[in-house]
Amino acid sequence: MDKITAVGLDLAKQIIQVHAVDAAGRVVLRKAVRRERLLALLAQFPCCVVGMEACSGAHHWARELKKLGHEPRLIAAEFVRPFRKSLAAKNDANDAEAICTAVVQPNMRFVSIKSVEQQALLSLHRVRQGLIEERTATINRLRGVLAEFGVVLPQSATVLQRALPAVLADEERLPALVQRSVQALLEHLRDLDAHVAEFDRAIAQHAKSSAPAQRLVALTGIGPLTASAVVASVGNAQDYRNGRQFAAWLGLVPRQYSSGGKIKLGRITRRGDAYLRALLIQGARSALQAALRRAPARRDRLSAWIVQLAQRVGYHKTLVAIANKHARIIWALLARNQTFEHARTVRY
Repeated sequence: MDKITAVGLDLAKQIIQVHAVDAAGRVVLRKAVRRERLLALLAQFPCCVVGMEACSGAHHWARELKKLGHEPRLIAAEFVRPFRKSLAAKNDANDAEAICTAVVQPNMRFVSIKSVEQQALLSLHRVRQGLIEERTATINRLRGVLAEFGVVLPQSATVLQRALPAVLADEERLPALVQRSVQALLEHLRDLDAHVAEFDRAIAQHAKSSAPAQRLVALTGIGPLTASAVVASVGNAQDYRNGRQFAAWLGLVPRQYSSGGKIKLGRITRRGDAYLRALLIQGARSALQAALRRAPARRDRLSAWIVQLAQRVGYHKTLVAIANKHARIIWALLARNQTFEHARTVRY
């Protein structure tokens, strides 16, 4: 045990595979242990590097390993895959060995370990997003049930809820059983709206009390929801070398198909946190509309750039470019502890 310098853990719900090596890379221990015995086993190891794939529960294990004096490192699964000896033989032992090999690579990139507070805040966002998806499914179910009886309502959720009481009041249009089903779905929809509003208030309260989040909401297109999600997801912005690396982590940079000195850039990679990327794209729509509505004489440098870009490359590419620009500005505000100041207006 005293010779162990690096450990690879293949995490699972109950059985966790452990692969430990010494400084020369020789295997010291290869063992499958139950979840409740893992910390007791690792407490016997000398302080060493412990690698894990960034998956469900990985941040919890990383925090526990820090308490034992180890140096936990989380790796994206796609970076572990090339180190597996046999791509055709994927099992827990091979995965743990691949993780152990990947974690000691000098040029490996790691995932930042989230604190309990970060994960608690992210749980608000995750549950809220799930409620919104359930609300959308409920609305679609309502529209589908009504369409079977010749009642076709607009797609707007607000218009749908306003029109449903009148539909239910007309007993001749819908059979009694259908009315009962629609009434149950409508009550469920109202409950979902109430829960989403409750989570919105909690997230807005956090954004209001968080100094980093307040610096972000000064940027047009970044609201309390996006600011709170960024603060909870990023943690320490200095883990990224620059704004471009942060934008690349969000999947907002072009995919490269370069070879032989010829550089070919394709669509954005869409890697990283899809939730944050979606929020930034939605915020970009707001920023674009705000820039277009502003009079030319009152546009700042960022708004002028947005308008000129929209005229040159079109709507959708402009949204991605704005989201990329916002990501870089966000990194600068967080990493350098700065406040956003609108540049002076551009005079034509």
